[in-house]
Amino acid sequence: MVLNDAGKMVGRWWNELKNKYANIEIDEYVVMPNHCHGIINIVGSVGADQCVCPDNMGEHAGSPLQGRPIYEMIQWFKTMTTNEYIRNVKQNRWGPFDGKLWQRNYYEQIIRDETSLRRVREYIINNPRQWQQDKLFAE
Repeated sequence: MVLNDAGKMVGRWWNELKNKYANIEIDEYVVMPNHCHGIINIVGSVGADQCVCPDNMGEHAGSPLQGRPIYEMIQWFKTMTTNEYIRNVKQNRWGPFDGKLWQRNYYEQIIRDETSLRRVREYIINNPRQWQQDKLFAE
């Protein structure tokens, strides 16, 4: 599947997550014409005595953000891609979108073992081959 400029932009921002949030690694991902799939690996874990909340994030000035919840990472990703898309609509004549660029929520799945990780990676890798069977497929 060949990505257009908007798809490439989404991929760039997905990869930028690892620079924004210090406690993650980007695993397999794919950008599709109407959605994307990706695996975010959380590096390390938060102990029972640590709070993942705004007043105890373990942040240092100038360093990538640590200990942030997944929903905040996804919110940042959606914000950055939406803002860049809007700039490109105005400056480079990208097609405008109706309403919102992204759906309100996202689907989250915790991958607990290597077998599940392998299965999800295969799903992501094979997703472009299934695009023509998608109910929203359009040439």
